[in-house]
Amino acid sequence: AMDGAPPPASPAGLSAYVAVSQLLGLTLLATTGAWLGRYRGGVAWHGHLQFNVHPLCMVLGMVFLQGDALLVYRVFRHEAKRSTKALHALLHGLALVIALIGIVAVFESHRTKGIPDMYSLHSWCGMAAFVLYLLQWLLGCGFFLLPGASFSLRSRYKPQHVFFGIALFALSIAACLLGITEMLLFNISDSYSHFVPEGVLANTLGVMLVAFGLVVGYVLTRDDWKRPPLAEELALSMDFKTLTEGESPGGGS
Repeated sequence: AMDGAPPPASPAGLSAYVAVSQLLGLTLLATTGAWLGRYRGGVAWHGHLQFNVHPLCMVLGMVFLQGDALLVYRVFRHEAKRSTKALHALLHGLALVIALIGIVAVFESHRTKGIPDMYSLHSWCGMAAFVLYLLQWLLGCGFFLLPGASFSLRSRYKPQHVFFGIALFALSIAACLLGITEMLLFNISDSYSHFVPEGVLANTLGVMLVAFGLVVGYVLTRDDWKRPPLAEELALSMDFKTLTEGESPGGGS
């Protein structure tokens, strides 16, 4: 695209998968809103509805935005690596802030109602996902965004960064599934087994969370859909090749 030629098209199928992921993601958010609005009284920061801020923020931050941040390198294939990287970090950062609001909401809600904290499997998995996600973000910024890290250090850390990126996304979805189940058993344990509308809607939300995870996971793990290095990145990496072993800085992340 350097000489005015149009950039090469995205690989066949990639755009369709990304479109399906976004459709699923928006449907996820709408379904979460419908569940909380229709059956749980809505969302408010103060009073008895404060708890409902929690599921909304976690689905928005730890699933939808985290998933979209992971897709950045697949979608923006022909933009400068630095701007793509900045968007990747920014979306993950936004996801963390929204998730933190959701975590504060549940702790405050528990304190108001005198409910104990951090005893359930959901809370253990969810807190582990959040803390590790924050750590992953800090390490990612330190290694890839700030200028300090050497190329060889980056290439050694990168496979771990990529693996834990997908692993923490999966753990986040698992924590959501546990949270949905816990919420249903707390609120409608007597009628859940009778296929009441709230139970069916929340179960559907869970299935869609899994579907979103699978579509995003497929896009991320398909080798021929990885971001190709741009010409100038390849030229830069040739200089590095004489200095060190490891993947080129332009290699698809």
